[in-house]
Amino acid sequence: MEREGEEIHVTETEAKAGNRGNHARNILVISLFLAIVILSAMWITGALNAPQDHRQDGISNQASPTPTPTP
Repeated sequence: MEREGEEIHVTETEAKAGNRGNHARNILVISLFLAIVILSAMWITGALNAPQDHRQDGISNQASPTPTPTP
């Protein structure tokens, strides 16, 4: 920091109170990657563990038709 009369001159690093770096960008990229991996793993394991509909079981995920009332 330099003082010239009433003016104070500071360097860019002093004005920012730190160094310029890529820390924030790196954290955001890593966090995004981890979120995609974790959510994909949850989706895949949920799909693999879900009950499957087999035609030979005679059970389907559809509701059985109800008879229409006659007037």
